[in-house]
Amino acid sequence: MDEDLFRQLRGEVRSGLDVTSALDNSELIKFIERTVFSRRELRDLTASEKRRLVRRIFDSFRGLDILQPLVDDPGITEIMVNSHQDIFIEQNGEVSKLPLEFESQTRLEDIIQTIVSGVNRVVNESSPIVDARLKDGSRVNIVLPPIALKGPTMTIRKFPEKPMTMEDLVLRGALEQDAATLLQKLVVGKYNIFISGGTGSGKTTFLNALSQFIPADERVITIEDSAELQIVTVPNLVSLETRNANTEGRGEISIRDLIRSSLRMRPNRIVVGEVRGSEALDMLQAMNTGHDGSLSTGHANNTRDMISRLETMVLSGADLPIAVVRQQIRSAIDIFVHLARLRDRSRRVVEISEVIGMEGGEVVLHPLYKFKETGEKDGRVCGRLEPQETLMNQDKLKMAGISYDPQSPVKEAAV
Repeated sequence: MDEDLFRQLRGEVRSGLDVTSALDNSELIKFIERTVFSRRELRDLTASEKRRLVRRIFDSFRGLDILQPLVDDPGITEIMVNSHQDIFIEQNGEVSKLPLEFESQTRLEDIIQTIVSGVNRVVNESSPIVDARLKDGSRVNIVLPPIALKGPTMTIRKFPEKPMTMEDLVLRGALEQDAATLLQKLVVGKYNIFISGGTGSGKTTFLNALSQFIPADERVITIEDSAELQIVTVPNLVSLETRNANTEGRGEISIRDLIRSSLRMRPNRIVVGEVRGSEALDMLQAMNTGHDGSLSTGHANNTRDMISRLETMVLSGADLPIAVVRQQIRSAIDIFVHLARLRDRSRRVVEISEVIGMEGGEVVLHPLYKFKETGEKDGRVCGRLEPQETLMNQDKLKMAGISYDPQSPVKEAAV
């Protein structure tokens, strides 16, 4: 498709904006079709080519322009816009550059403003970094010049329309069925679980899957920077999202603010999408004050590193002795689940550990499962999540009337 001709056609449609601005989407598509079908030079195009052209013009008005087909493609998991001329995608675990570009930097800036205004956020030179989301729940991170040297940068992390279940993750080889059964029992039994992993390891996907084990009669509060969680099994659900400061530097609502507010909302459980800073202390205190069964995630290379990072996060917002911080972690978190993205780009649970106490001033971990690699086949890493030790703290399971036996049917984990 000749780009000059595309711009001419879009210009013709735009010239009727005083008409099209009042049209709904179906009427706008018909208006575009009439414009396209009236052009003699397009008569040789096939029906499918004309449909693609109509859709592209429509997307330039009501969608995300050249990004809209990428957002609509379920096979694409990440869209990386490094500048208006530099676009990459991740598909099937592989990153590739696309032969696409925006017509100008201004056009990309227009799309960015459309996205952030849709979630009541602001991004400009004085506030050049923002997290937002699309209508379908996809996560968006935006960085503008002068921070981004090549021009406006945007990264879109897509999530499936239907959240993955633990059964889906077992079928994909992310973990074994016995480990999934144990995790279900731990969620129902109200163990506080923290999910750690590197960027792109699947923490949010796994948190969604775990949350589907929460009994439907409980009240759950979710707290996130930008709403991504898709908890569909709990009717009594409140979803909270942070807010950036306005152009005058006022009105910011942080994760810390939301955690404190959530404690007054009678939650059975609190789910914090991700902790990155001083809010870690509020999360730990919430877990320590009767909100058993709470869930959260954080970035780390392994479980031990996650504990160190939590210590650092707490100390960034509170002047406490390190021994007190470690005791808070030990008392608040029952289970750590660590995820990793392996060299074949597969996402796996590589460790499930129980927190069992303190020794020598350090938090003591008790491994329940560890991933053991057995080699490679056809470029794919082979191995399984193997059981290590028996859960030592079974009190919560007993209080919930749940059998610890990993081989017992999942339905026995029902309350």
